[in-house]
Amino acid sequence: MRDVLDELHRRWAAGETVGVGTVVATFSSAPRSPGAAMLVAPDGTVTGSVSGGCVEGAVYELAQQVVAERAPVLQRYGVTDDDAFAVGLTCGGIIDIYVQHVDRDSMPELGDVVESVHSGQPVAVVTVVEHERPGLVGEHLIVWPDRVAGSLGSSRMDDAVVDDARGMLAAGRTGTLHYGPDGQRRGEGMTVFVNSFEPPARLLVFGAIDFAAAMAKMGAYLGYQVTVCDARPVFATKSRFPDAHEVVVDWPHRYLAAEVEAGRIDGRTAIAVLTHDPKFDVPLLEVALRLDVGYVGAMGSRKTHDDRFARLREAGLTEAELERLSSPIGLDLGARTPEETAVSIAAEIIALRWSGSGSRLAELTGRIHG
Repeated sequence: MRDVLDELHRRWAAGETVGVGTVVATFSSAPRSPGAAMLVAPDGTVTGSVSGGCVEGAVYELAQQVVAERAPVLQRYGVTDDDAFAVGLTCGGIIDIYVQHVDRDSMPELGDVVESVHSGQPVAVVTVVEHERPGLVGEHLIVWPDRVAGSLGSSRMDDAVVDDARGMLAAGRTGTLHYGPDGQRRGEGMTVFVNSFEPPARLLVFGAIDFAAAMAKMGAYLGYQVTVCDARPVFATKSRFPDAHEVVVDWPHRYLAAEVEAGRIDGRTAIAVLTHDPKFDVPLLEVALRLDVGYVGAMGSRKTHDDRFARLREAGLTEAELERLSSPIGLDLGARTPEETAVSIAAEIIALRWSGSGSRLAELTGRIHG
């Protein structure tokens, strides 16, 4: 939804009614994750995707119907083993897509949601997508860490769902929750979809070199909030790193320690150490490898790698901590240029995040999408 949020807000602010299809649940080899969304504007313009092309045509028609009737629909798309093209999802997976109409009347809080997303404040949109009383489908809550707007229909429902939604928001998770019809912890009768908008994950690139410029561009493309840091002010300039969201002049280990102290580092943070200079990267890695972050990689030759590990052992890092370091950095793609190297580093970050093997899909069997 984050990918289409600005366009949705633009249409909403103009007083238009937009059909919105959102993936709320997936099973087996689904092509898109929960939260992926597709907008259908009054002029027929389409923004976003829910399946990479498999069922967009069907969702387009359903969205127009939902806008016309002002009645939300939860639709399942999948295949059967006998006829893989019968329903349209040719990858063999199953996806549940919730289609609703969005305008100023149906979601007056959208402006507040967009403002929170742009300011980096965590916020979740919680919607009833299935209920034994059809009239409650479409009711929604907006949940922040410190406040709530809207209601699902009763205080009992709200109390139960808000606690769980805040837990999902804190973990950066988007997905469905199931309750009894009045919010009971056990039972069936109500399904809600929690769409979490947590601040973007951070990519910290240390070392103001040409490879860092390419890495900053790649990180921004992948949706990371990118910071480039180097202790040398002549190299760490915004003009050299136009794709970075922030360029910092500071000693790398000191900057990272300060960011940890400020609470701005989390389990999604990726750290790329491109300095390959012991006086910079050893103190930095002493800090980084003791953090609960998603990725720590360091550039350098095999000789540099061996020397770096020896220095880190002397500094007191354990073998378990050293095993967390991706060094030499990146996957073996045969990269030569800074841009190709950035692709190899990004590929390794993605593979580790989603437990991918990094192998060629043509040489593997089994499901493509996890």
